[in-house]
Amino acid sequence: MQNISLLKLSVQASGAVTAKQFVGFDGAVATAAGNAYGVAEFDAANTELVSLTIVGTAVVKSGAAFAKGAALEVGSDGKAVTQSAGVTVARALEAASAADEDVEVLLINN
Repeated sequence: MQNISLLKLSVQASGAVTAKQFVGFDGAVATAAGNAYGVAEFDAANTELVSLTIVGTAVVKSGAAFAKGAALEVGSDGKAVTQSAGVTVARALEAASAADEDVEVLLINN
């Protein structure tokens, strides 16, 4: 699965961060339905630096099934879910048939 990162930045993790999770501007796992700074490229423990994909495409974990092309928001545990009432943070470049699948998304700055 590809990942085309046009901009990567490092942040200090605020709590444990897992690869493929949406991360907020504070370095913590992004809040459900909230803004996301980027997607973690690897696991990081509290206070460690973690590299985030900020602009481009990223591979994320799905939080539920969604269609290719769907607008996505942050779900629980920083996973991608179909946008309903939250901030749109990405667009699905492929479908997810269930939770915990690796899916490539196009990030949307927010």
